[in-house]
Amino acid sequence: MDDLTSTTGVVALAAAALAFAALVVGVVTLLRVRRLRTDQTLVLGEQGEADVVAHAAALSRDFRALHGYVEDMAAHLTGRLDRVEVRLDGAISHTSLVRYDAYNEMSGRQSTTLAMLDEGRNGIVISTIHHRDTARMYVKRVIDGTGELELSPEENEAIRLALASGNDSPTPLVDGPGAA
Repeated sequence: MDDLTSTTGVVALAAAALAFAALVVGVVTLLRVRRLRTDQTLVLGEQGEADVVAHAAALSRDFRALHGYVEDMAAHLTGRLDRVEVRLDGAISHTSLVRYDAYNEMSGRQSTTLAMLDEGRNGIVISTIHHRDTARMYVKRVIDGTGELELSPEENEAIRLALASGNDSPTPLVDGPGAA
């Protein structure tokens, strides 16, 4: 056997080192290819399975459809809300009740005036005047906070209190100007 220091031996050592380096590069390349195939399987999927790209495309398509549906529903609900707000503005939202003794007879505060107004300050005033042997009821229309017919001081007071009461406060019950 020849000595490793000879030309043939050096060439053999160089070839062995080169073969070992090629083996290391081959093993590293094999590991990288295996990791790449695992990643490709995740992205592209195996036969019969959906891949991540197709899944992402389906999610995007479904999200766009859902977004369109939500926009349509929001527009529909906004329209309904606008109609409800218009209807609510016409509902009674301001009320007050004033009790008084219309004839100053010491018979108690049996006469009443009830004001019921909407947000536009329109509505009615109902007055009931009680006497010992008779009772009368008057209903007057209110437009923009003023009576269509001439209003009594108690009716004006009921309108003033109703408009001052707002939506959240309870109906005020007060003594009227003719209270004993």
